[in-house]
Amino acid sequence: MAKALVIGANGFIGSHLVDALVADGHDVSAFDRFSSGEPSYRSSGVELMRGEFLSRTDLDSAVRGKDHVFHFLSTTNPATAEADPTLDIRTNVAQTVELLESSAAAGVGHFYFASTGGAIYGPQGKESYGETDRALPVSPYGIGKLTIEHYLHYFRTMHGLDSTSLRISNPYGTRQHPHKKQGLIPIALRQVAMGETTVRLGDGSMVRDYIYVEDAVRMITAIVGRDRRHDLYNIGSGAGYSINEVFDSLRRVTGIDFPIEDRPAPPTFVDRVVLDVSRYTEEFGTPSIVDLDDGVRATYEELLASLAE
Repeated sequence: MAKALVIGANGFIGSHLVDALVADGHDVSAFDRFSSGEPSYRSSGVELMRGEFLSRTDLDSAVRGKDHVFHFLSTTNPATAEADPTLDIRTNVAQTVELLESSAAAGVGHFYFASTGGAIYGPQGKESYGETDRALPVSPYGIGKLTIEHYLHYFRTMHGLDSTSLRISNPYGTRQHPHKKQGLIPIALRQVAMGETTVRLGDGSMVRDYIYVEDAVRMITAIVGRDRRHDLYNIGSGAGYSINEVFDSLRRVTGIDFPIEDRPAPPTFVDRVVLDVSRYTEEFGTPSIVDLDDGVRATYEELLASLAE
């Protein structure tokens, strides 16, 4: 099997990706700061590469000899990118270009990039969005992701670095940090578990495509090492849930009728984003998708266990 490097291996999606790649028989190296101490992934036999994403020297060393590089690290989230757009440009975009330079120079066979399906299409008023729809992001986070996608095209044309962009919808599930500012489901579950008021942005009608993290990772790993007809795929459930429907699921799972505080939604938030995943299913088959209640339950049980420690 291939030598695979996961950048952001101690993160929410990255740690699950490490486990899935190991299960598929790949020789996996995990690159991250590992500032929280122990790795989040569960697999043994993984090469732990402690390093700084903002260090070109660390990146050069990490990509050397690798067949596949999975870039699943972001220095910003939608909130921090909006608070300081130049931070996203200076760290996320610029350093990803350096990572691409390192990968091209090292002769990496394939580069996989975790883009965003939740922010990249923008407010176009469609029921769902396919890969052939225009990308019209209105948030700095989405703009940065689209910029990196364009750089992937440049490096393919100029340096022959093959790549795939993965427009991931709204992943949720185990190992997602509930204290960060990204991820409605883990944040709301923490508030419910702590007896706090749960924050709702807008009137609750905002619709997103939520996908359980293990489902998203299975969709991604099914692409690895296979012939592909495209260099861009939506990764999502193909179904939409409003915030109010998500809160209904939280009530069913927790058995708690929690109080809600309404706050205005930021103007860059899009009312509806559901991904059309027909390109993926036509090429790789229909993936199994965990039911929302079951995914929320697994996330809640892990949260309760961590609070009990």
